[in-house]
Amino acid sequence: MTTTAPTPITIARGDGIGPEIMDATLEILQASGANLAFEEIQIGESVYKRGIMNGMEPSAWESLRRTKVFLKAPITTPQGGGYKSLNVTIRGALGLFANIRPCVSYHPYVSTKHPTMDVVIVRENEEDLYAGIEYRQTQEVTQAVKLITRPGSEKIIRYAFEYARANHRRKVTAFVKDNIMKISDGLFHRVFDEIAAEYPEIEHETMIVDIGAARLADTPEQFDVIVTLNLYGDIISDIAAQITGSVGLAGSSNIGDQCAMFEAIHGSAPTIAGKGIANPSGLILASVMMLVHIGQAEAAEKIHNAWLKMIEDGIHTVDIFKRGVSKARVGTRDFAANLIDRLGERPTHLIPASYQVEEKSSFGGIALKDVAKVEKKLIGVDVFLDHKGGTGDDMAARVSGLIGDKLKLVMISNRGQKVWPEGAPETFCTDHWRLRLQGEGVTHGDIIALLGRLDEAALDVVQTASLYSFDGANGFSAAAGQ
Repeated sequence: MTTTAPTPITIARGDGIGPEIMDATLEILQASGANLAFEEIQIGESVYKRGIMNGMEPSAWESLRRTKVFLKAPITTPQGGGYKSLNVTIRGALGLFANIRPCVSYHPYVSTKHPTMDVVIVRENEEDLYAGIEYRQTQEVTQAVKLITRPGSEKIIRYAFEYARANHRRKVTAFVKDNIMKISDGLFHRVFDEIAAEYPEIEHETMIVDIGAARLADTPEQFDVIVTLNLYGDIISDIAAQITGSVGLAGSSNIGDQCAMFEAIHGSAPTIAGKGIANPSGLILASVMMLVHIGQAEAAEKIHNAWLKMIEDGIHTVDIFKRGVSKARVGTRDFAANLIDRLGERPTHLIPASYQVEEKSSFGGIALKDVAKVEKKLIGVDVFLDHKGGTGDDMAARVSGLIGDKLKLVMISNRGQKVWPEGAPETFCTDHWRLRLQGEGVTHGDIIALLGRLDEAALDVVQTASLYSFDGANGFSAAAGQ
């Protein structure tokens, strides 16, 4: 008889309630018959305190690259001191571009105002403001850089449609803010429309994220799969999880072409650590997603249905316990023991879980479309200055003799609001000015010469941004009021 070798899995017990909920989850995995071999690594607060600023030792990275599957309990990132977010570091380093968060209501066993909610949030995981590129440029102004790429957008959007197809979902909705971020969010919107056309059997729509979030909170039943950018996805996935009844019930997966990480979406909750009352459901359901990912659908189905049966039976931890609905209030260990007792059972009222091996959520190696190359042409530069006081007219007068022949000053803005020409006297100005200069046939040498003249005039240049056209269309935004 041939015995299949166990699938190696890297685990980390984490901080706060992490060790408690990981122990409960591992007991359930082992009792389910899942064919796994665990490699444990140490991450988080204790590693940070040894002076490793990303919270993870080199040997831990070696384990992840070897197993390519990571089941991670929550960690605590120390405040201040330049410590880096371990989650962001792992997602970026291992190319975990897709964060998947199913948000399901369990009415009437868990209190919720939305008894039929069943929404999956597909969040881009590597780009946007989470690239973490920030600057302090003047006494009064800081800056964060929002990075949106076509390949990153295409990968996450195609993943969302493939997920919908594999899991028999009916609709994919994109959340964007391209009424304001016309170039960055506008790119995401355009790519969404292109890819949606390849999936005619799946309904699609686009919403501005503010009204989309409002509708998600009010009538989540109108959504099925939501795909969105990193920051928006972080916010709305927590909203969605909370309105199902509890953030503590939600697991998530982070999927890349080669590696995957599975975790609860809640934090390390240090205030209840060691009390034995933490709800392990988020990590348990994350482990179910992990089993589906590695092709062990039978064990995934067994655990998930036992969990649903226990929720039906009213065996609840303190965070979801409700008199008149719950039958018993249990701690972390008893929650696991009760679930193990129900392995092999199925829920009576809640919809049973059903998984198939071919519904793996990796969709590894998503191919990117070939995009026609466009003509890129330098047509100007934005020059940012640190200068206190004065008006747009004052600044224009000061720089007018320094511009040279190749460039023309076309606009001055402050905090993104046009203040010259024809600026409004009521506009409040800080010490952060932007000069927009354009010209036909301008070269980088012309820009360098301009910067030299500004420096000789004791003007403090804190940043420049070259302005390009792409097939004749401007690749930059106008200032407010322009």
